[in-house]
Amino acid sequence: MNLQQRIVLLNRLGEYILQNNDNWQATKEKAGLQNPWFIPEFIDLASRNIALAFLQKDKLTAWANQYNIPTDNATPKNIGIVMAGNIPLVGFHDFLCAFITGHRQTIKPSSKDDVLIKHLVQQLYEWDESTRQLITFSEMLKNCDAYIATGSNNSARYFEYYFSKYPHIIRRNRTSVAILTGEETPEELDELADDVYQYFGLGCRNVTKLYVPGQYDFLPLLNAFKKYDHLIDLHKYKHNYDYMLAVLILNKQYYMTNQSILLNENKELFSPISQLNFEYYKPDERPENLLAGNADVQCIVGKNHLPFGKAQQPSLTDYADGVDILKFLLEL
Repeated sequence: MNLQQRIVLLNRLGEYILQNNDNWQATKEKAGLQNPWFIPEFIDLASRNIALAFLQKDKLTAWANQYNIPTDNATPKNIGIVMAGNIPLVGFHDFLCAFITGHRQTIKPSSKDDVLIKHLVQQLYEWDESTRQLITFSEMLKNCDAYIATGSNNSARYFEYYFSKYPHIIRRNRTSVAILTGEETPEELDELADDVYQYFGLGCRNVTKLYVPGQYDFLPLLNAFKKYDHLIDLHKYKHNYDYMLAVLILNKQYYMTNQSILLNENKELFSPISQLNFEYYKPDERPENLLAGNADVQCIVGKNHLPFGKAQQPSLTDYADGVDILKFLLEL
């Protein structure tokens, strides 16, 4: 299978997602039953972003041309991919990179997110039988030539141990922050709500901490966040909200809330589900300087940084942890 054939197949996969036929709807429903955090709203959001940002023929062609991907891969390697399961189809970009470069891949999907990726690969099997030679699934990744593994900080230590002898990319926990000036428009605060609430804040590109100037007025922010008030009706989310509220009250910590999220002054970058940390900065301080080189930060949202509302809309070249996967795969 040459590069052009692979691009045509990927484009067809994007069209399949957007057509939203009965098979795809049933698959999304099954994925939601398997993982209650995968609500229809967020499965649709993730799959549509993939279809529109990744699986368009012109974008795939330009991406391939940028790296001079050869028409045929004369020496394909077997890439072992360990996928995470924090948000729907979070490992799709790794799959896409391996597929477009013509390598074989053996995927170990997360038990929390194996329904969607297996269904999409099954579509490729049905459209072109030769894809079965390029994509397989396995619970044990042995005899691979290189590895791409995503997991927690704890699992990353095991990945380092097991995969150290092979070329590898290993990802750990990361999160994102937003830097506010107090001059944001209502529209920008509305878009910031997407960066915070989408996928319940479970993604590495979700904003889990705000940096705000002294005397910042939180009321417009809390009002803008009301667009996601409906999440509090979901049992799992409300359970987290109630628990974190109880913890803050018992510890006599100051908090603010709009009844769907808790704002807590906290220096930690990572915040629990339903809580958003914030920290004040002084007029002569630049929070981005404090964050420079911090391995825990995936994205910075704000003016002169990633635009509000775009954190969960990565492009083909927005590589996780800033590691160029395509370059890594082409140099094997």
